[in-house]
Amino acid sequence: MSLQVSAIMLGVKDLDRAKKFYADGLGCTIEKDTRHFVSLSLGEGSPQLALYEWEAAAQDAGVSAEGSGFRGASFHFNPDSREVVDEMMRNAAAAGGSVVKEAAPAQWGGYFGYFSDPDGYLWKVTTYGS
Repeated sequence: MSLQVSAIMLGVKDLDRAKKFYADGLGCTIEKDTRHFVSLSLGEGSPQLALYEWEAAAQDAGVSAEGSGFRGASFHFNPDSREVVDEMMRNAAAAGGSVVKEAAPAQWGGYFGYFSDPDGYLWKVTTYGS
């Protein structure tokens, strides 16, 4: 058996804010919406995105809810054009996220930028096309 990712779970401080960011701001489709948990579709070929209240997620895993700083991970979205990179960066900022690194040409020929969601999770939006 090989390891596959079927869902990505994010512990969030404000479930309603996170749901609004991903659904209304970035266009993800809500699949399940409960008091402590929201599951969203990221589109065909992508795993589900699960949003879970921070404290409840830590309790579920049996670990401390304390945590800060860089989490050692980022999510990556690779559209086909610079226009889509710029659009995603604008959408994230308008939805309550923060532009961490403005989208710009890279020395290796691509074009990318970083934004964070309202809980500080990093997203890199990169295109290798024109």
